[in-house]
Amino acid sequence: MIKPISISDFLQLTNTVALADVRTPAEFEQGHIPGAFNLPLFSNEERVQVGTTYKKIGREEAILLGFDLTGSKWSGFIKQALVMAPDKKIGVHCWRGGMRSGAMAWALDLYGFEVYLIEGGYKRYRRWVLDQFEARYPLWLLGGMTGSGKTKILHQLKGLEEQVIDLEDLAHHQGSAYGTMNKLVQPTQEQFENNLANQLKNLDRHRTLWVEDESLKIGKLIMPNPFWRQMQEAVLIDMQVDLEQRINALVEEYGTLDEEFLVSCTERIHKRLGPLQTKQAVAAIRENRMADFIRLVLVYYDKTYRTALARRKEDRVFPITMTSDDVVGNASQLLNFSSSLPMPEQAV
Repeated sequence: MIKPISISDFLQLTNTVALADVRTPAEFEQGHIPGAFNLPLFSNEERVQVGTTYKKIGREEAILLGFDLTGSKWSGFIKQALVMAPDKKIGVHCWRGGMRSGAMAWALDLYGFEVYLIEGGYKRYRRWVLDQFEARYPLWLLGGMTGSGKTKILHQLKGLEEQVIDLEDLAHHQGSAYGTMNKLVQPTQEQFENNLANQLKNLDRHRTLWVEDESLKIGKLIMPNPFWRQMQEAVLIDMQVDLEQRINALVEEYGTLDEEFLVSCTERIHKRLGPLQTKQAVAAIRENRMADFIRLVLVYYDKTYRTALARRKEDRVFPITMTSDDVVGNASQLLNFSSSLPMPEQAV
């Protein structure tokens, strides 16, 4: 049985129903619904062939070519679907709910699957994604200079059943020139947005959402503008941590990274550091004086943070002094402190 279903309704089923994205591997890699698996009707090259035929000759010839190209693949499609959906319940979509998903739904239905055909396809899903960023969320921002331990505290808050979204984790980047940690590969902009929307949809919009204070860009990725504007208006709790404590934390985090990676990242920000500080920082890296290296680059990052903080409304910034590196204790201190603050605006 084939059941047409809206994207919003299907997203309520994603924990129990597998989702097959029948677009090409290239389309899937560019962006897909989180949790979907790729069951491409056409290869990248075949899709070009079919599209060219459609434009130059016509719809019927394109359909015939499509059947020629997929004729020997159908049993393979069904076998792959059985692996991913052994209970024979499956969602199917293509770009806009057209012939590709229709053909796959027909074949799976013929075999005995219960098929949910996503109306409007991935194009409709992307519209849904952008709508999530327009919604209002009761945000609390966790701020602080580089090395304050914000990410660790966010993870601790999540363990305490607070609502948390780790934007840097979604972006696969730690938010500075050194943010890839020489190993992280960032998702596409489209996939970053999809992943963020996927987390937002699971929230209780009447409970506080904690996120880390971020720039508009995280590595090569750009924060969705409506959501970022909300972040700029939100209450910010500014964690104030001693410089030496921050340096020690950063040495532990970055001190074992590849020397050439650190040098390359430092040289990329030479205009911001200035020629003398860049030279001194590179020398410190080469000589394994990691604390000196961190101290030098923090001059730039601390100045940048103070500049951004100064742009915020004073009545939306609440400083809290953290004197310990105990993450559990700091998270508890933060929760106690936040309980005395005005509640974030409720979602609308």
